[in-house]
Amino acid sequence: MAHRTVSWTRIDRAGRDSRPQIPAGLLSARAFIQFGASKRPLVVSGQYDRAAIMAADCRAAPGIMERCGVSRRVAMSSALKAAWQVAKAAHRAAAH
Repeated sequence: MAHRTVSWTRIDRAGRDSRPQIPAGLLSARAFIQFGASKRPLVVSGQYDRAAIMAADCRAAPGIMERCGVSRRVAMSSALKAAWQVAKAAHRAAAH
C-alpha cells in the first residue's frame, strides 16, 4: 500500500487562487461614481436610470485606464460593475 504525501503549500495556494479577485480600479471607480451620483442620480422614483449608470461608467473608465494601465474593455467592465454596485446601494437606501 503506497502512502500519499500532502503538500500543505500546494493546498494553501489552490485555496488562495480560487478566491475571486477584485477587478482593477473597482474601488476607485466606485468612489468616483458615488461622488458623481450627487449630480445625476442613478435611481429615480425607485427605478434604475440606465442612461445615468452608463454615463457614470463612461466617465469613470478613462481614469481606470490611466491609473491601472488596463485596456478599455477591462476598464469599462470594472467601471460598469462599480456603477451597478453604487446604483443598487442607492436603490436599497431609497427603499428604507
